[in-house]
Amino acid sequence: MKLYLDNCCFNRPYDSQDSFKISMETRAKLHVQEEIKQGQYELVTSYMLEFENFQNSDFMKRESIKGYQEKYNTLYIPIERREELQDKIKEIMSYNISYKDATHAACAIYAGCDYLLTTDIRFQRRYKGEELKILNPLEFVQIIEEDEI
Repeated sequence: MKLYLDNCCFNRPYDSQDSFKISMETRAKLHVQEEIKQGQYELVTSYMLEFENFQNSDFMKRESIKGYQEKYNTLYIPIERREELQDKIKEIMSYNISYKDATHAACAIYAGCDYLLTTDIRFQRRYKGEELKILNPLEFVQIIEEDEI
């Protein structure tokens, strides 16, 4: 199973954990990352993830995320594919989704991902495409665990 985690998902563990929802999303995201490490899922990354992560002013966070993505990705969508993705990006933006989020979704679709994981509720709610399932990491873990029972 191929997964694409967007930038806000990768950054969830660095958010304040005072909220129960955020702490549960963090636990779920870290669980998914562990499953990726163990080869249970394939991780897809992209030039947009790299770009957004590079904008992080916290060197330690930036390098930690970069290191994980480089070590565990099984497929990287490079910037050279941007032109190929433009029609799909525009289509996704028609759902009132930002360019960056639309690019994440387009890269995930291009790579044949089964799921895109995000903690951005607006992104998740606005996406109306049929080609990709966009879930919160907690929802994803719940669905996967229900299927294993």
